[in-house]
Amino acid sequence: MLEKPVNHIFANDDYPPQAPSQRLHLILLGVDDVARATGFYRALGWQESATGHAGFAKFDLGGYALCLLPRADLTADARQEPGSGFTGMALVYIARTPEEVPAILAKAEAAGGTIVKPATRTPWGIAGYFKDPDGHLFEVDYEKPWVLDSEDKLVVDKLAETE
Repeated sequence: MLEKPVNHIFANDDYPPQAPSQRLHLILLGVDDVARATGFYRALGWQESATGHAGFAKFDLGGYALCLLPRADLTADARQEPGSGFTGMALVYIARTPEEVPAILAKAEAAGGTIVKPATRTPWGIAGYFKDPDGHLFEVDYEKPWVLDSEDKLVVDKLAETE
């Protein structure tokens, strides 16, 4: 799947539905100013992860992370319309393999969710979004650098070696 070009879309129908493990890995907050928001969380006494960068700050929450990114970037990635009422927040499940992304999206759709963005090749991996029946936004994401432990908890301060 990763050999496909960026923006290639994978059909959920090509993958048998698969339930995700009962865990979330990231809370994405779209913010107006990443540096200002990062400063706020630091002032709370939270330690920023060294694995973030200027446009994507991460704070370890013990097996999952609070991530700050520009609101406009999250809005565009999640295919939400500016001014649509989108709050700039998404919950993220990190898949262990690229094939899990469309399979989990298929399961979400079969369970009554709405696909917002199908599994799509990104510059970093494979990702897609769905909304639950109440409109809450979830991303299913696979990227080689994410590290999960044996219990599927995110190891926030570590990045996997990539080719």
